[in-house]
Amino acid sequence: MEIFGIMGAMPDEVDQLCARLQNVRVETYGGVAYHLGTLGNKQVVVCCAGMGKANAAATTQVLITKYGAQRIIFSGIAGNMTSKIGIGDVVVGQTVVYHDAQDDMIAQSAPFTATYLGDEALVNAAMAACQTAGVTAIAGKIATGDQFVGDSATKNAIAEKVAPDCVEMEGAAVAQIAAKNQIPCVILRAMSDNADEDGHEVLVVKKFSISEYVATATNIVVQMLEHLN
Repeated sequence: MEIFGIMGAMPDEVDQLCARLQNVRVETYGGVAYHLGTLGNKQVVVCCAGMGKANAAATTQVLITKYGAQRIIFSGIAGNMTSKIGIGDVVVGQTVVYHDAQDDMIAQSAPFTATYLGDEALVNAAMAACQTAGVTAIAGKIATGDQFVGDSATKNAIAEKVAPDCVEMEGAAVAQIAAKNQIPCVILRAMSDNADEDGHEVLVVKKFSISEYVATATNIVVQMLEHLN
């Protein structure tokens, strides 16, 4: 049976998925708890990688090498960078890039690119799942960097450099390692804020619950698996 690796960066981003698993066993490896079980009729391994590119990359490789993941789905929240959608809506990563990296140097080693394309079948399944769930979504560009974007100056600089639809901290690292291993991958992001001062105040200073936005992403993953053969 095909194995899906499903990732998030924070416990809140995977807890709701883990609660839906059946026939579960949990293994800890490299400081990460891997939840092995079934979701619907699919075999899955769900884990919380931790925040940032290094955590995301390491966990992606473990999912592939140790647990045999044949497709990777990353599900979480992000800061909105476009007027095409709003808070609670979703960006499906048709393209994933870094906003804080020297792209020409990264592209000197496998997979010899710094622009990572979401797997077409997974992107289509994610978009269909969003439609089924009644969620507004676009297939767009996601930008990754090792910082929480919560001020207008940083947001504007990123927009000028790579013009993404949203910004986050893990997606490109997941996509890079997946591509390096020739494993299909897609990054899903529900918009929790607008990557500005208001977002910093709500999510960082006040530590506002992200459960509402995570519920959106979780439902999409569940629906998505049902759309996949």
